[in-house]
Amino acid sequence: MKAWIALFGLSAVAAVAAPRQLFNGKDLDEWSMAGPGRFVVEGGMMKTEGGMGLLWYKGERFGNCTIRVVFKTSGPRDNSGLYIRLAEEPRDPWYAVHNGYEVQIDAAGDEWHSTGALYSLSKISKRAQKPTGEWNTMDIVLRGQKTIVTLNGEVVNEFVGDQAVPERKQWYEPVRGPRPDAGFIGLQNHDARSTIYFKEISVSR
Repeated sequence: MKAWIALFGLSAVAAVAAPRQLFNGKDLDEWSMAGPGRFVVEGGMMKTEGGMGLLWYKGERFGNCTIRVVFKTSGPRDNSGLYIRLAEEPRDPWYAVHNGYEVQIDAAGDEWHSTGALYSLSKISKRAQKPTGEWNTMDIVLRGQKTIVTLNGEVVNEFVGDQAVPERKQWYEPVRGPRPDAGFIGLQNHDARSTIYFKEISVSR
């Protein structure tokens, strides 16, 4: 009896802890596109196409959770990112660029603009992205104003919203200052030359 109760308890915990999938592998239901670029569903994966754009998840803000993004690139300079902590629904992709935090995807960038960095705000502590064509798992932990980024099992970035950051130097960089504890999220389609695949976007609490 005790063994059965223990097994039942473990099953209940596992059920509660199971991540919630935001991408169903079939279509972009619950997502909305802003900008000229686009995402298509191909072979159970999201694929970037065209120019600059933002695919954002509708109707819900995320905070105090872990967001998992599983992606692979098709070239060494492919560029994308996950936007977090957007205070408002992003009707234009530049709203996310300027007013959110971009968790960068770009193997070729410097430490401030490479995969796992908060673009131009918080640099990575190490490089952990796998080679072109291999799947990468990036977990973004949101705890109040703290953001922790883990890439392929290695912590590569930790950031708190009120910590010191470099001065804003370019118009396309994010506006400095803290963001909400919870906000909308979105995936960036950076440019027509970058082709990035996403097979999982999930959230767990």
